[in-house]
Amino acid sequence: MDDTRTSDPLVEVLTALRDTVAGVSETVISTGDGLLVAADTDAVLPESIAALAAAALGVGRRLAEQTNTGSLRDVVTRCAGGHIMVLAIGDRALLTLIGDEGLDVAGLQRVIPTTIEQLEKLLAADAG
Repeated sequence: MDDTRTSDPLVEVLTALRDTVAGVSETVISTGDGLLVAADTDAVLPESIAALAAAALGVGRRLAEQTNTGSLRDVVTRCAGGHIMVLAIGDRALLTLIGDEGLDVAGLQRVIPTTIEQLEKLLAADAG
């Protein structure tokens, strides 16, 4: 696990997500402008993922605006070796999930609303 983190409760939520959903291999929380907040990673550079996730979400938001398809919920990238998902945590933070080919997408969809809610509360408590 990456040692770069600012809040152990955030990392505990990330670790629980990895342990609960089959195929989740890396998780990163970042600010909307791409700064690292917390990470549960083994094989990626969390600072790079944080910056790229902010860019991906920005492009996704612009696409949603330009196509009049409503507010953006997430950005999903499917690759030959797995999945990358960027999800908004409120208005100022992002959760990036990296999953392998066996990612349990249905299981992830069941637990992600609660996970986002937990992260949002923890981030609000840190800011307050």
